Amino acid sequence: MGSRLSTSSPSSADVFLPVPEPAVLTEPWRKMDCGIDEILHEVKEFKPNIEALRIVLYGPTGAGKSSFINSLQRVLLNRNAMIALENSTCTGTSFTKKMNIHKLKKGRGVPYPLEIVDIMGLQSADGGIKEEDIIRAFEGHILDDYTFNPVGAITDDNPKHKKNPTLSDKVHCLVCVLSADSVSRMENNVFEKMKQVRESASLLGIPQVIVMTRVDKACELVSQDLKKIYYSKKIKEKVDVCSVNVGIPLNAIYPVKNYSESITQDLVIDMFILTALRDILNFASDYVERELEKDD
Repeated sequence: MGSRLSTSSPSSADVFLPVPEPAVLTEPWRKMDCGIDEILHEVKEFKPNIEALRIVLYGPTGAGKSSFINSLQRVLLNRNAMIALENSTCTGTSFTKKMNIHKLKKGRGVPYPLEIVDIMGLQSADGGIKEEDIIRAFEGHILDDYTFNPVGAITDDNPKHKKNPTLSDKVHCLVCVLSADSVSRMENNVFEKMKQVRESASLLGIPQVIVMTRVDKACELVSQDLKKIYYSKKIKEKVDVCSVNVGIPLNAIYPVKNYSESITQDLVIDMFILTALRDILNFASDYVERELEKDD
């Protein structure tokens, strides 16, 4: 009897196995317009129409707001710096309890015309900062060192309440800080709180941007080479999630890596932080100019 010859055929699972999409894009989804020296010079020589621009940071707890403030100061001083207290352990509750107005410096004793306001983080559960307090901060009614009350908003008779704020007391740009490695898992009620804050800022005409931190924790490609940030398909997807869920356009979303580990300067980290800072300054300055034109 002759032997039966059998030929192996691929299983159905092999036949229909999808081809994985590449993690690296052939073209960057965003192009850099100039080099770090040019942006650094532009930032350091920036002169607004008022004594100092005021930027407020908001977002969920643990997103890296305080770390971003320290990273900004570090880039301007070109050395390790800590002006905002950070918490390395995520507990689900806000580490920042007070209204902290941080005055940046571009040298020892030399003030920079920019104040960064760090406020209590948004929490998914009850507690966290009240929306009314955020609006009062936008309008310049809350003074530095005010302790936020998760039970109730600030009252007019509070010593830290300013009755008649000037344009310099008001917020000139709203910066939402989100973490790239957790934004896709954020609860809907946090996004809803953020949208309410954004709507309040929109009614006041305040420009808004997103700074997306921890990009190195969200993408292995970027973790290995931060310069690949605009070639990363995963980071682009995270940016899209931020845009859809918060409602801020793609050209106002800035992926960055904070200085949370290194004690030495990194020009690539500096470049992305400076790019975000430059545009934030310009947006805030444009807002101030519009407000001054209304008074003329």
